[in-house]
Amino acid sequence: MTGGIGSGKTTVTDYLATRGWPVVDADVIARDVVEPGRPAWVALRDAFGDGVLDAEGRLDRAFLADVVFSDPTARRRLEAITHPAVGRGLVAGVAAARTAGAPVVVVAIPLLRPEHRELLGLTFVVAVATEPAVALERLVQRRGMRPDDARARLAAQPSNEARAAFADAVVENDGTLEQLRERVDRVLAEAGIR
Repeated sequence: MTGGIGSGKTTVTDYLATRGWPVVDADVIARDVVEPGRPAWVALRDAFGDGVLDAEGRLDRAFLADVVFSDPTARRRLEAITHPAVGRGLVAGVAAARTAGAPVVVVAIPLLRPEHRELLGLTFVVAVATEPAVALERLVQRRGMRPDDARARLAAQPSNEARAAFADAVVENDGTLEQLRERVDRVLAEAGIR
């Protein structure tokens, strides 16, 4: 499962979790790998200085976001530190779910790349898509982001078209929650995933 920020990807994975399918979520893993004392936390502190930490020694996400979404070089440095750690967490999570005998494992990766298919053994990729203006509105209204920050995050991510290019199916999220669930159900049924 992939989709940009504000697309509704988490809404879809939450829905799929109600089927009893385990969800291995890159965003959850990304938060875990930067917990104080973890190797990625140490590397981020070393790369960006103590200013990247809040008063409790935790990663100051707002500060780091301001830095990396305004500076492509800083964003590449962040990704070079966090992406390998997240990748290891994804591999471990998928392996654990499969070992436990899960018939379907949902893997949520906002920044899905073609190499993830082989690395994680993905058999069916669904992209959740929504118009950028809708995503922007969701980020501002629901998450309380400043419009400029939301635009910068949207601009830093692959487009709906780029995600669709290597997805097996696209679910448009431009309607109600019920419509979204119906679209997901239809895509999965057509793929023979039950």
